[in-house]
Amino acid sequence: MATLQGTAIVVGVGSEQGLGAAIARRFAAEGHRVIVSGRTKEKLAQVVGAIVDHGGKAEAFAADATIESDVAALFDFAEGSGHIVRHDFRTMPAELFEQTWRVATFGGFLVGREAARRLTPLGKGTIIFTGATASLRGKPPFTAFASAKAGLRSLAQSMAREFGPLGIHVAHVVIDGGIDGEKLNSAAPQLRIERGADGLLNIDAIAEAYWHLHGQHRSAWTHELDLRPFKERF
Repeated sequence: MATLQGTAIVVGVGSEQGLGAAIARRFAAEGHRVIVSGRTKEKLAQVVGAIVDHGGKAEAFAADATIESDVAALFDFAEGSGHIVRHDFRTMPAELFEQTWRVATFGGFLVGREAARRLTPLGKGTIIFTGATASLRGKPPFTAFASAKAGLRSLAQSMAREFGPLGIHVAHVVIDGGIDGEKLNSAAPQLRIERGADGLLNIDAIAEAYWHLHGQHRSAWTHELDLRPFKERF
């Protein structure tokens, strides 16, 4: 996500019960105009509708973060306005590895570059990338996902070192654990029962952490923040 002149741009928004939607709601609650972007118009409309119904300001912009022209158009609109892949390494198609990299790393580059282009002249703003446990360590069968997320983390570090001195806060959040949202609960409903109370990350609690990063004074910026349930081993 990125902030631009009072507008929060949240990329990769899907279900209303997902992390992107929760982040959008949190920033909208603080008076930001929110642009929610993703590939499914129907889901974006649901997220926007819920925010507007609660008195917030939100708009949808359908875009694919791996397509350069879509990302540029998203930021043009804003100025006017984590998929885990698992596969056995020996049989992994090259196309799967490349597509995973395109979504997690190349997409992050396109969004980060466009945000930096718009924010640098202003001398302020926030760019937050969402990482995962795989950002810090790789293990099978998540080879493609781990390499892509590690690449995104390195991108975030490089951007922070380049644009921090220019007044832009670049942060990377490691989500170390399962997120209690629609994606996980649909794919693995038993996991919520197995983990028990507070065994998964609450999406609104994650969104609160993103808001805290955005509000930090520039004399004490956090670059990397890791979030996990208190039960999670690390």
